[in-house]
Amino acid sequence: MRALYRICCYTCTSLKVVFLTLYHFYLKYMGELGFHFEVYRNDELTVEELKRKNPRGVLISPGPGAPQDSGISLQTVLELGPTVPLFGVCMGLQCIGEAFGGKIVRAPHGVMHGKSSMVYYDEKGEDGVLAGLSNPFLAGRYHSLVIEKGSFPDDELEVTAWTEDGLIMAARHKKYKHLQGVQFHPESIITPEGKTIVHNFVKLIERSEAVGS
Repeated sequence: MRALYRICCYTCTSLKVVFLTLYHFYLKYMGELGFHFEVYRNDELTVEELKRKNPRGVLISPGPGAPQDSGISLQTVLELGPTVPLFGVCMGLQCIGEAFGGKIVRAPHGVMHGKSSMVYYDEKGEDGVLAGLSNPFLAGRYHSLVIEKGSFPDDELEVTAWTEDGLIMAARHKKYKHLQGVQFHPESIITPEGKTIVHNFVKLIERSEAVGS
């Protein structure tokens, strides 16, 4: 697989999830959870074509560069996020932040590549992607950019997790609770509880559909 930002369609029995993803490690990780997938480069699909796939969920995963380099990701957040459960990872979270008006800036302590941090969270009694994790929990970080706290769009989003020094590690939409993201990498070996996070996203899809049925 070439190291390109890619779009992947996964199906697990009747669960169809579209992934905007980069790393082959993520494909392997999701495959272990029982997903079958097709892979597309982000310039092979438009958002309209993505909509026609009728995904039950969307995951926007890490990629090089900044959100403006992420193909259709920003548009996907805005157009599918209100109706389709969407989970952003690393740059995926940054796409969510920027799509709703936040500013993406350099992390104050420089590049965090393969480093671990304790992450604290509060989902305010509403189970999200972090439900059931230790608090704090250990998370693997691979990023040099973060959502700037001063420009965080708190009229639309709410912070759900942070590091000890206050960097935003997770957020979700206030109205569309199925639209969530994390700054760290759940698939990393240094995120021991990462599989729980992915399972929680699947549960989020199922709950969203139950409410809408």
